[in-house]
Amino acid sequence: MKGIKLSGIRKVFDMGEGKIEVLKDLNLFVPEKKITVLLGRSGCGKTTILRLIAGLEKQNGGVIETAGSSRTAFVFQEPRLMPWLNVYKNVAFGLEKKEITKTEIERQIDLVGLSDFKKAYPSQLSGGMQQRVAIARAMAYRPDFIMMDEPFAALDYFTREQMQKELIKIQQENETSILFVTHSIDEALLLADKIAVIEKGGVKAEFEIQESRKDRNLFCKSFVELRMQIMQQLENKN
Repeated sequence: MKGIKLSGIRKVFDMGEGKIEVLKDLNLFVPEKKITVLLGRSGCGKTTILRLIAGLEKQNGGVIETAGSSRTAFVFQEPRLMPWLNVYKNVAFGLEKKEITKTEIERQIDLVGLSDFKKAYPSQLSGGMQQRVAIARAMAYRPDFIMMDEPFAALDYFTREQMQKELIKIQQENETSILFVTHSIDEALLLADKIAVIEKGGVKAEFEIQESRKDRNLFCKSFVELRMQIMQQLENKN
């Protein structure tokens, strides 16, 4: 199976008066055309994993292997849009004309439900709409993998639920591989094909979810049991 493989990854940050080892001999496989969710406490190394794969940081040890092309895009917790550019120009920002057509840019805007707001500026959009623009911009780059660092954390419950549905639709339409960071077990259960629990700089447990996303009911017996298993892994510090 194609994807991204992390083997024996070690990451140390120099804090001036000392060093902190954030990742310790971490091993993880991120399959292609799937949504893999990293779940864990704050400071456990989830964001660092994303930054290493995206090339924003360099590991101190271990190997990161990619199969085939490795075009990656990054969606942060905040949209990071250019306030002086409208929606269309934000999505097209940084793209070479030869890389993408106007039709493709408009297609991505349509996928996130913002066709009527192409000429609107970030200040005229809600937080959820701004995050949709950020996702459309990432998708327009036509990446093989998208790294998403708690992209819905700042949204209200209803907007977050809507964005989760939008992400599922967009991922299926584009067949893009996604590595998604969250603190929410429910969000992980709704989105993931695979969940990796991160603790003490390594992968503590992994869970595969076979059920189709449209059929997932978090109140059914199988998902309640899976939720309990994940909670036990997060609560057990051994």
